[in-house]
Amino acid sequence: MRKISKSVLALTASILLATQAQAEGLNQAISADLPSLMEIYRDLHANPELSGEEYRTAAKLAAEARRLGFEVTEKVGGTGVVAVMKNGEGPTVMLRADMDGLPLIEKTGLPYASKVMAKTREGADTGVMHACGHDTHMTGWVGAARQLAARKEEWSGTLVMILQPAEETGEGAKAMLEDGLYTRFPKPEYVLAFHDAAGAPAGHIGYAAGYALANVDSVDIQVNGVGGHGAYPHTTKDPIVLASRIVGALQTLVSREIDPQDPAVVTVGSFNSGFKHNIISDKANLQLTVRSYSDETRAKLLDGIKRIVRGEAIAAGVPEDRMPVVGIREDEYTPATYNSPEFSKEMGELFAGRFGKDRVHQTKPVMGGEDFSRYRRADTSIKSMIFWVGGVPMEEYLEAQKTGAKLPSLHSPLWAPDAEKVVATGAEALAAAALDLMKKTN
Repeated sequence: MRKISKSVLALTASILLATQAQAEGLNQAISADLPSLMEIYRDLHANPELSGEEYRTAAKLAAEARRLGFEVTEKVGGTGVVAVMKNGEGPTVMLRADMDGLPLIEKTGLPYASKVMAKTREGADTGVMHACGHDTHMTGWVGAARQLAARKEEWSGTLVMILQPAEETGEGAKAMLEDGLYTRFPKPEYVLAFHDAAGAPAGHIGYAAGYALANVDSVDIQVNGVGGHGAYPHTTKDPIVLASRIVGALQTLVSREIDPQDPAVVTVGSFNSGFKHNIISDKANLQLTVRSYSDETRAKLLDGIKRIVRGEAIAAGVPEDRMPVVGIREDEYTPATYNSPEFSKEMGELFAGRFGKDRVHQTKPVMGGEDFSRYRRADTSIKSMIFWVGGVPMEEYLEAQKTGAKLPSLHSPLWAPDAEKVVATGAEALAAAALDLMKKTN
């Protein structure tokens, strides 16, 4: 028994030493590659493209994947890229990065700040900026691809790496899936991605096990009234008064109809009506964002909005032929992101072992949206996880914690993450996860 115990201990020690050496080797390799990666980052940051128009971005990164030995297919779901590397028997792992920028004029003052101008789909002139950090996602994706391509002796299976367009509009994942992502290419057993975070210190990792991000619905309400002179309101059906009642009543959906322990949000983000002081308009328009986690709660909120709108209109005496119109933008709906709980905890433990427990934290879900959700939703047997990589420079984070100062958020024209730490951490985490999932067993 003593000999067996010693043998087991010796084997365990050798495995731990090998694992430690592999971890150190990966970290050192990414550190050595960081100057090259940052060149890519600065180029991507200076040359952002709007959703669905990521032509230059896709071509640049597709060429990089080909150079690494991947079999690359472009124009999947529009401008999407799928890069496949088969390396023997084993699981199929998919790593995803999103490519699109936002219609914002950058105000970071960085030497490589975007000066790109473009037209929105509505024809308006706008600046374009990577204000959500997709440039760090793509660069981390390249860093992981480089390491995995160079370490084929350490893993066995199929690696599928995708670059997704139009995340900001909620269209990209759906478009790639509809264009055969799971039929034209190997269907993954595991899907991973990371997103930079504007509320966490640079290089720290956060993850949620279970729901991570919310259902996102956009709702338009056209409130019809009967217009007239502002001096004679009794001859009208004032849509502004009715719309105001609707705004107030909508707040009861969350406060009085949804379980207090079931998070939900109904926000009226836009209220427009009329053009002149003394004219009562015949129409008011409301725009809402509606957030939830479960499909059941989503249905309650959307049905409740329709009921409240109609009920308030009836109470106001609006004729049947002038009833408000509620439009739910199903084409813009983004499903809630659900991280496979046990898988996410396993990956969290892997990250904690690699980066240290002080840098890896299990976090609460947030009410933001991410169409990464669709990759698991298309086949719930797939284990998926999206995790956060903090981007706030440590000095700024500590100062904000001390003084309560507000930090720039994602989608702010001032958002400038500590890109080196985001890229290095994201690349190492993605590569380490793939190596662990596809590690050779003999």
